[in-house]
Amino acid sequence: MDTLAGIDRQRITSLLERETAEYLARHPRSRELAGRGARHWLGGVPLHWMSDWSLPFPLHLAAASGVALEDVDGHRYTDFCLGDTGAMFGHSPPPVTSALARQARRGLTTMLPGEDAAVVGELLARHFGLPFWQVAQTASDANRAVIRWARAITGRPAILVFDQCYHGMVDDAFVRLDRDGQVRNRPGLVGQAADLSRHTRCVDFNDLPAVEAALRTREVACVLAEPVMTNAGMVLPAPGFLDALREVTRRHKTLLVMDETHTLSSGPGGYCRTARLEPDFLVVGKAIAGGFPCAVYGFTAELEERIRGVMAAKPPGHSGIGTTLSANPMAMAALRACLELVMTPAAFQHMLAMGERLEDALESLLEAEGLPWNVQRVGARLEVGYSRLQPRSGRESVAAVPPLLPEAIRCYLLNRGLVITPFHNMVLMSPVTPAAEVDRLYSAWAECIRELVAFA
Repeated sequence: MDTLAGIDRQRITSLLERETAEYLARHPRSRELAGRGARHWLGGVPLHWMSDWSLPFPLHLAAASGVALEDVDGHRYTDFCLGDTGAMFGHSPPPVTSALARQARRGLTTMLPGEDAAVVGELLARHFGLPFWQVAQTASDANRAVIRWARAITGRPAILVFDQCYHGMVDDAFVRLDRDGQVRNRPGLVGQAADLSRHTRCVDFNDLPAVEAALRTREVACVLAEPVMTNAGMVLPAPGFLDALREVTRRHKTLLVMDETHTLSSGPGGYCRTARLEPDFLVVGKAIAGGFPCAVYGFTAELEERIRGVMAAKPPGHSGIGTTLSANPMAMAALRACLELVMTPAAFQHMLAMGERLEDALESLLEAEGLPWNVQRVGARLEVGYSRLQPRSGRESVAAVPPLLPEAIRCYLLNRGLVITPFHNMVLMSPVTPAAEVDRLYSAWAECIRELVAFA
């Protein structure tokens, strides 16, 4: 029998065909709007990622509030994707929308600070434990800025990333570690003429000897990493790996940058605060302002002094870091409201409890059905992996994902009013995710799996 991750391939294909036909029948208005969009948008959508859901045409929404979505055909959904983390605290958190409404009457963008700036700086230091901060519009912008600062203050040209990582639209990180051990541009990268391997080193996550070997040359300005890899499925750090990474970077005078855009799901201060890891730079985007476009990066007092030294020594002119709309009054208002009133210990307590609730249920299901899969979780964020053991590297994680099966599961759930992330089967809990909806997600997932297993 031809199987994928322990499931008969033909059964997966049949289920996907059936659920796709159901989607087509249920969404005539979305289909019409997709046709109109195709006349003027690349791929029919204003951002080509919006067509990455493995559906015949994108689902078009009419409204989003809390964890409830309503599409243009009148169907309602419970959202466990949450804008691929951008709406981790729920769609339009009331404190954030109220703050935005107030600020909208006072000015949208000014390139000058207001009272919110002083308060937000204090709140960021309190939440994350780093004393100095800057604001960007996206995590991509923040990561680019941090790389530039790291190179400037160390005088070193290279950075190190982990194979299969993703850090937004940062060219330096779009590399792949080939089987022959060579670093090359990722094959999917569009329009990049430069050989990124000249200034980017790449090793497997959890491979400390490879990190040490790369840093020994003293050419690497910074290691840019997520504390848990979240864009190649989910890859958890091996016990002791992050502490050892911190030690080896300090020993080689390489800066450690932690991108917590996704692992903010761990708690009010992110994974690093929870695990007592001490990065030199910390980047957080997407959800940090309650879904309003904004990102922040923080750094130590020592680095602030070194950055000021760089700025004092350079001639007048553009630094190349920052954009006109960064830290606009709307973003600062949203940041303040989110940090002050949304990202509370009580909110995370609920989110983590809901994540653990689904994790326990899914693990019991996989054991009962005898499937060689696993469940990985980082706080309020979890994924189902398609190997018996949890992967130790991005390459292992990606290699374990079978064709068709994730798409079939996502479409099955969508047709039952449940939305999970399209790029991989990620599920995210918000402060307003009801326990009853977590149970409904589990029940639908279980029905899907049992339907597939029954014919295996």
